[in-house]
Amino acid sequence: MSYGTIERVAVLGAGNMGHGITEVTAMAGYDVAMRDIKDEFVEDGYEQIRWSLEKLEEKELIDESAEEILDRIETTTDLEEAVADADLVIEAAPENLELKHDIFADLEEYCDEDALLATNTSSLPITEIAEVVDAPERVLGLHFFNPPVKMDLVEVIYGEETIDEVAEAGYEWVESIDKTPIYVRKDVRGFVVNTIVGPFGDEPAWMVSEGEATIREADAAMSHERGYPMGPFELADLTGIDVGYHVRKEGGTDIPPIVEEKVKAEELGQKTGTGYYDYEDGDGADYQPDDAGDFDWLRVESRMVNRAAYLVGEGVATPEEVDTGVQLGLGFPEGICRRGDKLGLDTVLEKLETLHEETGHERFEPHAYLEELVEEGKTGEDAGEGFYEYDGDDGNLDSYHDINVELDEGVLRVELDRPSRMNALSQDLLNEIDDLFSTVDVDEVRCATIEGAGDRAFSAGADVSGFSSAKPTDLMDVSQAFETVNEFPRPVVARIDGFCLGGGLELALACDLRIATERSSFGAPEINLGLIPGAGGTQRLTRILGETRAKELVFRGEHIDAERAEEWGLINRAVPREEFDETAEEFVSDLAGGPPIALKIAKKVMNEGQDASIDAALAMESQGFGLLTSTEDVLEGTMAFAEDREPEFEGK
Repeated sequence: MSYGTIERVAVLGAGNMGHGITEVTAMAGYDVAMRDIKDEFVEDGYEQIRWSLEKLEEKELIDESAEEILDRIETTTDLEEAVADADLVIEAAPENLELKHDIFADLEEYCDEDALLATNTSSLPITEIAEVVDAPERVLGLHFFNPPVKMDLVEVIYGEETIDEVAEAGYEWVESIDKTPIYVRKDVRGFVVNTIVGPFGDEPAWMVSEGEATIREADAAMSHERGYPMGPFELADLTGIDVGYHVRKEGGTDIPPIVEEKVKAEELGQKTGTGYYDYEDGDGADYQPDDAGDFDWLRVESRMVNRAAYLVGEGVATPEEVDTGVQLGLGFPEGICRRGDKLGLDTVLEKLETLHEETGHERFEPHAYLEELVEEGKTGEDAGEGFYEYDGDDGNLDSYHDINVELDEGVLRVELDRPSRMNALSQDLLNEIDDLFSTVDVDEVRCATIEGAGDRAFSAGADVSGFSSAKPTDLMDVSQAFETVNEFPRPVVARIDGFCLGGGLELALACDLRIATERSSFGAPEINLGLIPGAGGTQRLTRILGETRAKELVFRGEHIDAERAEEWGLINRAVPREEFDETAEEFVSDLAGGPPIALKIAKKVMNEGQDASIDAALAMESQGFGLLTSTEDVLEGTMAFAEDREPEFEGK
């Protein structure tokens, strides 16, 4: 049997997940059939897709028209018709095992024998779903996150019988629809993401139930001090307290009394108007940073790190997959394995052992893999190894976590890799930028580019939560990474697609050239937070735009579009998205093929000349010109001009 070639897809279910999966599949160029049991369900799902696509088209977030994408979608209530010639079927029906058994039994009858059969279940074991299929080796999980159009992550899950060929075909298909897949190699309850988020909500609920903390303390500490997108109780109110209750009940785990109380009172969160917070007569999740008190966040994070150790130690997922999962699926500020390494795995283990000894509760029992790492001295960053290895070898381009780096044919390409946070600039990311541009072998580099991962932002600003617990004196050197980029002795190009705001704008300003898509927007919104740009923004904006326009951006805190940014001289080019790569590469090609020494001196003279008198600046220029006349590159350039050919500069 051969699996792998996917041309046509069928999605079973037109609800929130079903129509979302259908939409992203059609957006990727696939023909897709969306099926549900009633015409009204199908029609409603189709109209939801139409509305979404029209919004995306209006915001220039898709390269085709909404109608062109809709033309690739068929709808039906006939299961056999929907799946007859499908190469991949994705079931997105309600979380009912009996219902899923009925569907999969029919699928084996109606589908080609080499079609992949996938389920989007978020809680049911893949193995149990596949029990009714004669060929369970072709059944896998493809767990999308809600809403599929916005969420990048998809968990690719093995059942006990799933073969590698099937999982790999599913993984490659997820990549083809521009989503980020992670393997879940064993069919564990909760897969990767929900395994980690469990203690995030569970442990604070126990602490509040036992009178050791308040709801506001927990939410304020985890959100404002530890940088999570929202506190655990606010998250429970958003998703529905009953959802977490049923997950715990189905998993056979103890349920914190406060959760039992809320479910019994039918106070389930935002959907009922009240939960842990009052959304009808109150102000909702109104906790403030000062509410954090002395909440024991290490107790919560230690349990989360312990669950990560379970996933890695049992071969369910790699540390990279775990961290990608929680960042993209949950919006965590950093991966939980990475955070464990920063905390110190010995610190985590000690915390768990103390709690286990004090309470005797199995939820604090350290996993054997965590104990093994600590016993071997692999306690994290400070030790040089933990979940990850910390090589410490300056210039090792593979040693970074928050940036992706590639050096190819003289072009140093840097990608800010925090798409779940719109590439917000954390202190860790800035440290990595500073380290890279300080230590890379400049002789191997002709030019550099910086861009943002994902399709929403170059960088939407500084990650304020990452600095929330820092002292003012700790932030005085926050601009070092920007200065390092600005002073890098090779031209640096900012490739901007999407939001370029706050700290993201300041990073782009530290670059030498800025190429942007027409849909991009720019702004210095710090004033709206009672702040000012703190990494060179006030000064570089004034030098680039002049006082009047710079003050307009900083004082008003509003965004400007790419057309105005180009008109003002903030960026070099604003181009349609379909022309973006070509235009940016034209700039890069010119820079990479240019004379390295001359470009280095030109950058230095132009940067430093801005702060000097005109006489001093002209003197610097004259000195630079004189130095260059003795280089081999000048001779090569002169000869190439005379011979009417392209010069081949070697930086000599």
